[in-house]
Amino acid sequence: MAVQWEQLYAERCDGLNASGIREILKVSGGPNFISLAGGLPAPELFPVDEVRRACELVLENAPEQALQYGATEGYEPLRAFISARLARLWNIRSTPDEVLITSGSQQALDLVGRLFINPGDAVVVEDPSYVAALQAFISYQARFLVAPTDDDGVRTDALEELLAREVVKFIYLVPTFQNPSGRTLSLPRRQHLLELSERYGVPIIEDDPYSELRYEGQAIPPLKALDPDGRVIYLGTFSKILDPGMRLGWIVAARPVLDKLVLAKQPADLHTGMFQQMVTFEVVRAGFLEPHVQRLIPVYRERRDALLAALARHFPDGEVTWTRPQGGLFVWATLPPDCHALDFFREAAQEDVSFVPGESFHPRGDVHNTLRLNFSNAAPHKLEDAVARLARAFSKVERGKRRTRQYHEPLAII
Repeated sequence: MAVQWEQLYAERCDGLNASGIREILKVSGGPNFISLAGGLPAPELFPVDEVRRACELVLENAPEQALQYGATEGYEPLRAFISARLARLWNIRSTPDEVLITSGSQQALDLVGRLFINPGDAVVVEDPSYVAALQAFISYQARFLVAPTDDDGVRTDALEELLAREVVKFIYLVPTFQNPSGRTLSLPRRQHLLELSERYGVPIIEDDPYSELRYEGQAIPPLKALDPDGRVIYLGTFSKILDPGMRLGWIVAARPVLDKLVLAKQPADLHTGMFQQMVTFEVVRAGFLEPHVQRLIPVYRERRDALLAALARHFPDGEVTWTRPQGGLFVWATLPPDCHALDFFREAAQEDVSFVPGESFHPRGDVHNTLRLNFSNAAPHKLEDAVARLARAFSKVERGKRRTRQYHEPLAII
């Protein structure tokens, strides 16, 4: 008898779907193709020489430790470095024992879901929200309560209404240069959010991959820096400021919570690879990271400005609108209400350019005219060319809509 695989999968697999971003990255290619899809750092800025030297030093001085099993909590010198650096940058007070090294911040999201979510538990998320976090929480059968956002981030007045009527396990958000919108939660709303967390006894999961990549404006402290009572669980990563291929992230949390997260990590992977932890520590230990980030900022600022200027040139009539982020890696665009981003994506692919349709970032999947544009992985002249191609594709979509209205023929979408 053949194995009936579909009948054997766990119920929690029902909500699992392929990441639209990962699928787009797999098919995007060709010599003339320009991708504005993935949140990829610029590879020409990777610290190749420093990593090469660090690899040699680690293998020369401590090969047995680097190639051996290690502690689930992570390499202690790296944990101490992260704790000290967060205190220096943001006045986030923690001890190394309150830091857990993870295999990228994506594993941190999975561990949070594993630790807290029972099937049907309510989790508050932004609209739009980071799609990979939604996927992680869906895998544990979370039920999403959706808080609207505006240019100042999540609307805490609407969030307060949700907390007043629902029992909530936690609030998840990316408060600084949010993925996908690029927006930043204002300081008054951060303070209000922490007040709500205290009043209703609901913890906050703060995902903070981008806050160091600020190109203008006044820095706003992370929620964790404003949290004296340990209500915020803070997620960070080296992926956007150093080398994403190393897959190194971290969680900072109060010790009782961190101890439970360690237990959740043990059956997942025992520990994050010792070699990449030790190599990364060797790279950053002597003060390399701060000047390296300062080298990233002007490059990414120039690319952000190039994308925004190109959008203004090629979409001047106001039909398409977009955010103007002060940092991070993304611009969030909104099409006319009757324009489906998947139709636009199809036409854009014919012009050898891609982006991420926004539908999967909306927790309810009920908004179809938004899209995310990444600017960090393309030179300014490429960004100009990409937006010109997008403008041609948009014109085709608009002509197609007019023909559809004339002949009453439905427009196929992918």
